[in-house]
Amino acid sequence: MLIADEFFLIAHNDSRGKAKLHPAATGLGLAGGLLGELILYGHITVTAGQISVIDRRPPADALAHTVLDQLVGESQHRELRTWLSFLAQSATTSVGERLARAGVLRRQESRRLLRTTVSYLPIDLNAVAWPATRLRALLDRPDPPGVPDALLLGLVVAAGLTREVLWSAGPRAHHRLNVLIPALPAPLKELVAYTEAAVGAAVLSWVQQVLGRGPS
Repeated sequence: MLIADEFFLIAHNDSRGKAKLHPAATGLGLAGGLLGELILYGHITVTAGQISVIDRRPPADALAHTVLDQLVGESQHRELRTWLSFLAQSATTSVGERLARAGVLRRQESRRLLRTTVSYLPIDLNAVAWPATRLRALLDRPDPPGVPDALLLGLVVAAGLTREVLWSAGPRAHHRLNVLIPALPAPLKELVAYTEAAVGAAVLSWVQQVLGRGPS
């Protein structure tokens, strides 16, 4: 399963398909996952907060292909921060649809008043719970996780989903997590750091709006 898909399932590990995070944090974590997939595929790299396309050949995955085409088509925009923000706007729907096409989730539309909302419900609860369970088990093993799993763990931490993975883990897992992210390859380490900063800024903005609104 791809990075953004597993992040989606960890962030929506609920029988109703309800997100564990604020929508902005969920979207940014998924955007980080989509860009991370392209880095792992060798299509892009990140240096000093700038994205560079290094291989324009289309990836096998349709969504990854779409994201790469967007990066190529808007090559004048290279800031990682900008692309995280842009992709976050549609990442939940894009990844949810990818998982629905794969038969992992079921797309459900609900009409309330004049608005239609879309949710993605688990077909098999065990399959939805598996990514968090798998990561927790990896952190307790003596051998370090591979780079894709280390990236996924980094994005989990960046978005604020650590508790979903480590809720029953032992001291070894907590220690391992603290050393994995700094050891990521430089482009992935930057991606995690920028994702974490973007999530922090989005959550702070939301809190300020709530406080500014005051009691109704």
